[in-house]
Amino acid sequence: MTYKAIYKEIDEILLKMDKPSEGIKRLIKEGKFDKQPFDIIKKLDNIDQNIKYHPEGSVLNHILLVIDEASKNKEYSSDKRVFMWAALLHDIGKLTTTRIRKNRITSYNHDVEGKKIALEFLNQLSDDKIFNKKVSDLVKYHMQPLFFDKNLPFFDLKNMLKEVDFKEVANLSLCDRLGRGNMTKEDIKNEKERIERFVSYCTDVK
Repeated sequence: MTYKAIYKEIDEILLKMDKPSEGIKRLIKEGKFDKQPFDIIKKLDNIDQNIKYHPEGSVLNHILLVIDEASKNKEYSSDKRVFMWAALLHDIGKLTTTRIRKNRITSYNHDVEGKKIALEFLNQLSDDKIFNKKVSDLVKYHMQPLFFDKNLPFFDLKNMLKEVDFKEVANLSLCDRLGRGNMTKEDIKNEKERIERFVSYCTDVK
């Protein structure tokens, strides 16, 4: 099977399956993610995360949960295809940024690094440069609601508003937050409220 054929198969899984995680797991089992460039997705299973924030375990486990959440929320997106691919690739930067610092697993700057990796990955598979850029830009800004929430200096409102639709960022971030293990009803309610505050702030500013 050619790279383009696998790319098309992933595309159909992301857009048509209610639980795209099942389709991605099937591709991994079939060995379709064993070779470049698709192997970067499989390698995410070897990247651990801080269990305090990610009790589901590896980055791959997290991404599988996130794409299922994204599938539920894609109807709210203005570009479902961009949104679903961004959900799949949103933490790809953790491949190169994950470190153990002071006995804690961290992935500082994985959003910015993720944009570069996502763009390089997509450019090998898709001739649609506009699509590739939209996905990678959404990957770059997926952490902005958290930075806003925590009042961190990495919150870059000006460039975010210039480069992406903040509502798409909010939708992706919500799926990112809900795509974790052991989420209670109270956790879900709190995460939705945090995203609503981000949207409200961006709306007022814009």
